Amino acid sequence: MVRTVRLLGLMLALHTGFALAQAWPAKPLKLVTPFPPAGSADVIARLIGQQLSEQLGQPVVIDNRPGAGGVVGNEYAAKQPPDGYTLLLITGAYPVQAAMLKSLPFDPLADIAMVSMLTTYPFVISVRPDSPFRTLAELIAYAKAHPGKLNFPSSGVGTVHHLSGELLNAMAGIEMVHVPFRGGASPLTEVLGGRVDLLLEAMTLSIGQIRAGKLRPLAVTSRERWKALPDVPTVAETVPGYEVNSFIGLGVTGRTPEPIIARLNAEVRNAVAGPQTHQRFIELGGAPGASTPPEMRTLIEREIAKWRSVIAARRIERE
Repeated sequence: MVRTVRLLGLMLALHTGFALAQAWPAKPLKLVTPFPPAGSADVIARLIGQQLSEQLGQPVVIDNRPGAGGVVGNEYAAKQPPDGYTLLLITGAYPVQAAMLKSLPFDPLADIAMVSMLTTYPFVISVRPDSPFRTLAELIAYAKAHPGKLNFPSSGVGTVHHLSGELLNAMAGIEMVHVPFRGGASPLTEVLGGRVDLLLEAMTLSIGQIRAGKLRPLAVTSRERWKALPDVPTVAETVPGYEVNSFIGLGVTGRTPEPIIARLNAEVRNAVAGPQTHQRFIELGGAPGASTPPEMRTLIEREIAKWRSVIAARRIERE
């Protein structure tokens, strides 16, 4: 009798879940982007938002909530009702934030449920066209001979850009000086203006400047050479084992019912596979590709552990 009751309860829960997923969405969705408008992440948010809107038959409203390195937007999404109507754009900054900050106003693995990856991309180490460095090996040789003479910018302490540079310092045995700036566009502006020596920036932001001849790429941070820049060597060809890849994916408020997450995952897969979205992601320098929710969660966990190791090795003070 008890077994029968449990079985009936399970069947009722499954039926309720599937019915909920079929009824969803009954109103517009919100896609929270924890960055200002016009950046590469915002461009991708609007691309995927438009595609999902067409597939779901409901508007997907982009809600830019920048601040505190992404914490403001992430916290907002984490604390919404778990009904599948609040999505979150998650980038490589998300696990770095979890590794760098001593405390967060939400649990990054419990209060946000992963839905799917959208695209992955490496960083590019670039210099101005008039730079004396034509290869990464030349840059590293100079840095070894002149400790503290070269500098690299980032949009803040503890960002992916900062920690990627510190990882290069550690693995290449050099001491480049980190120069933090406020604002996502400042590092690029400072490099182009000749006030800092090199740029370590996402492919999605670097590739336009490279194609325009305003930056000279020395290396990409992926394990293998990247299709968008096939003639540019990897950092690992000079510094064996070095690899940094960033990503953009989608999450949803934690404890959202599994059937809704499964429906979202299926819709994202269709969106990413669409020819126009797929091609646009490639044009932005990425490698489009969806994932399962567990695969995305595993990636986030692995990235948090990786960056915590870099922070400890470089004795970077956590905030």
